[in-house]
Amino acid sequence: METREAFVLWKRQVLILFVLLGLSQAGPELVRYSVAEETEIGYFVANLARDLGLEVEELSSREARVVSDDNEKHLHLDLLTGDLLLSGKLDREELCGSKEPCVLHFQMVLENPLQFFRAELHIKDINDHSPTFLDKEILIKISESTTTGTTFQMESAQDLDVGSNGLQNYTIVPNSHFYIKIRDNEDGKIYPELVLHRALDHEEEPELRLTLVALDGGSPPRSGTTLVLIKVLDINDNAPEFPQRLYEVQVLEDTPVGSWIITTSAKDLDAGNYGKISYTFVHAAEDIRKTFEINPVSGEVHLRLRLDFEVIQSYTIKIQATDGGGLSEECTLLVTVIDINDNPPEVIMSSITKIIPENASETLVALFSVRDQDAGENGRIVCSIQDDLPFFLKPTFKNFYTLVSEKALDREEKAEYNITITVTDMGTPRLKTQHNITVLVSDVNDNAPAFTQASYTLRVRENNSPALHIGTVSATDTDAGANAQVTYSLLPPADPHVPLASLVSINADNGHLFALRSLDYEALRAFEFRVGAADRGSPPLSSQALVRVLVEDDNDNAPFVLYPLPAQGGRAGLTW
Repeated sequence: METREAFVLWKRQVLILFVLLGLSQAGPELVRYSVAEETEIGYFVANLARDLGLEVEELSSREARVVSDDNEKHLHLDLLTGDLLLSGKLDREELCGSKEPCVLHFQMVLENPLQFFRAELHIKDINDHSPTFLDKEILIKISESTTTGTTFQMESAQDLDVGSNGLQNYTIVPNSHFYIKIRDNEDGKIYPELVLHRALDHEEEPELRLTLVALDGGSPPRSGTTLVLIKVLDINDNAPEFPQRLYEVQVLEDTPVGSWIITTSAKDLDAGNYGKISYTFVHAAEDIRKTFEINPVSGEVHLRLRLDFEVIQSYTIKIQATDGGGLSEECTLLVTVIDINDNPPEVIMSSITKIIPENASETLVALFSVRDQDAGENGRIVCSIQDDLPFFLKPTFKNFYTLVSEKALDREEKAEYNITITVTDMGTPRLKTQHNITVLVSDVNDNAPAFTQASYTLRVRENNSPALHIGTVSATDTDAGANAQVTYSLLPPADPHVPLASLVSINADNGHLFALRSLDYEALRAFEFRVGAADRGSPPLSSQALVRVLVEDDNDNAPFVLYPLPAQGGRAGLTW
């Protein structure tokens, strides 16, 4: 027999099918928890055993474990207490970016029977980031003829925090000529507009230096600053004009870095320096500035960083054309990223049973999930294994599958199976990933020893020496290990008066038979008995064989006259 652990493991898995059928019909109830980001390692989140109505002892006996959707080990389940603890500090900005709420999805998986408990961990934002401006200095050119109340759009600050901890307000100092008006952007963020409060005079003050302050709503609030340099220009009466306010372009995500995307071109009716136009991005987040660049002279937009549809699907870019007199016009560039099939499917193993017992049908071998970061057909997955194996895949919950044996296996027929799990997406070209599992079939004592013959006939010449080897019986067992170790024995004779124990003996290990004493043909010409062969399984199996011993005569007796008896002192005579 293989290890006792393998047999116990089989017993734990045998009822898995019935649980899986229940899972496919009723989803588990969702449990929600929350924790602040940057909380220390080992922080107590909740007692899962209590919340799910489980006994703590069940966690170990049913091999409870926490499986996160992103396959990262953010959480640890203490099987002795049922406590759910943090495995590491959580950075909300790293995990979710600007997405709100920030939720980590995970499941607690129990076996014997298999159960899923869905749960969510909401990560609460703390005010750990200050607002920052991408540019240390903002240059604005304003004509001295600009009327009061004119607004000038400013670059937004970036704050990685969200909600009340995010960017909330702007101020500017000194503010003798200007004040700040707060506007809402299309993406829900605020941006500042500089409003001219008092008329400018180029001759009196050709340049102003202001400080733009961005404030968040934390407690205490954090702030960031940038220098605003105002250059007061002579009059310029024509602003640049774009032929269209919206440009749309679709770009494949595998477009090479440096590729031309589009050209945005504005016209200005002024002459000389007032008619020279420069182009720039405005209100551009850091990801836009890292990914795209615009030629300030030609307005050509080029790719400077590889696109990734799985990270960002579209970009909305504000482009500003400014003439030499400081007048400007804006247009919007919408870049849509087109997905290509550049991500192979992934197989994430949750548990594997590498040894399963024979004679057990529908045994759970593996629990795993699949995913593909692509979208549409590129992300649709088909999961399969080889057709010629006695195993099948069963979808369970969400993207989880179980690998199950479809019938009772026979170790004596095949002791090892190499299973290849293949996941293929439906993109063009199709991408696939394979995961190999080797499953060993452990032995069950299902074969009794078999004698090579149903009966044995042994011949022994009389007057043999005691302990003489007179023959051998042999049995084989097709099981393995202790289940195949054969022990031989003499079975009690049918006739209790036959002194079998004084006639022969058998070697329990190899089946050798020995005559224990010298046999006498004239006293015992033949006798028979049965031998047994038993294996060492639990329970042991056995078989029997008949042994017949024939004693062969030896010329060990001289002839003598029975009648007539010779006369006393004389010799008998012969007559015929």
